[in-house]
Amino acid sequence: MALEGMDTAPSLFSPLQIGKIQLSHRIVFGSVTQVRAPNGLPNGTMKEHYSRRATPGGLLISEGNAISNRATGYPDVPGIYEDEQVRAWRPIVEAVHVKGGFIFCQLWHVGRASHSAYQPGGTKPISSTNKGLPDKFKVMLPDRSLDSHSEPRALSVDEIPEIVEQFRRGALNVIKAGFDGVEIHAGHGYLIDQFLKDNINDRTDHYGGSLSNRMRFLFDVVDAVVSALGGPERVAVRISPAINHLDATDSNPLGLGLAIVDELNKRQLKWGAKLAYLHVTHPHFREYLATNSAMKGLEEADAGLMRELRNAYRGTFMCTGGYTREIAAQVVARGEADLISFGRMFMANPDLVERLRINAPLRNYDLPTFFISNVSMQSRL
Repeated sequence: MALEGMDTAPSLFSPLQIGKIQLSHRIVFGSVTQVRAPNGLPNGTMKEHYSRRATPGGLLISEGNAISNRATGYPDVPGIYEDEQVRAWRPIVEAVHVKGGFIFCQLWHVGRASHSAYQPGGTKPISSTNKGLPDKFKVMLPDRSLDSHSEPRALSVDEIPEIVEQFRRGALNVIKAGFDGVEIHAGHGYLIDQFLKDNINDRTDHYGGSLSNRMRFLFDVVDAVVSALGGPERVAVRISPAINHLDATDSNPLGLGLAIVDELNKRQLKWGAKLAYLHVTHPHFREYLATNSAMKGLEEADAGLMRELRNAYRGTFMCTGGYTREIAAQVVARGEADLISFGRMFMANPDLVERLRINAPLRNYDLPTFFISNVSMQSRL
């Protein structure tokens, strides 16, 4: 929420307190999968990448970090479940801190959005369901070729606590690595979202069926991570109730989003403190990226969904999804978001914060260059 005592509309460059962190502006580098960590280990290339995007008082969110050796569905993505990975992240985090920035680590389990090639012993990926992804969605294999996703296996109720424990241990490792906080990835068709969305979750136990049951896994994870870190101030949650990435749709996205928000509000009252932020993806983020129109979409019904979620949530609200400079400034000034995260435009413009500050032209992004080998990415940092 905006700082108390501010009698003018906030801007992208107004300060903001999240938890115990004082931000100097509202422009966040959002999580972007980059497949540049061979053997799951962060490296010097990634150090240069993150440090170049760090600014005094600015917030960065890491790419998704696998919470176990079964949690990934992409080649060369980092993990946070082994000591070696924790040690490898430390110089990267320190480089961000030297620049005066802050960085949260995103915890990630892709669930059924995987392939047996990534699973120990070539087993099936795990999910809330046995239903596989439609063939129109492809998975990138370790050799960078594309294939259909493997058929998943629904977790048994007895197995779910171990996955929750992996998130808890991951959160502890995040702090050991020096990060400023944890973002739990509960959107975009990955494992937690596979429990949340009724198009995917076909369970008949107490993790399926009703909305409260479908939310149970998310809040098992949230409670475990908050408890591990001694409170919610260093914990954030990312959701995407209304987007259909990886076939993750729901029959009532607004109802799902409001139910998650309501439960987070109740927990914040119980904890006596608030999460660092709630991070929500705009429903038509891909259309925004395709049209690049400053105003198109903000007057659509989907913008109303975002406003309803923002108005209902009692805490710091972050939006993402193809926002332009103009849209971001308007949304923050109207109080419809406290923070705006940029992914692709931040990838193409490491100095995005300064460019937005002085209204300088922005480079267009080249999406294929985001997902190339560690060596060939060196010149594109």
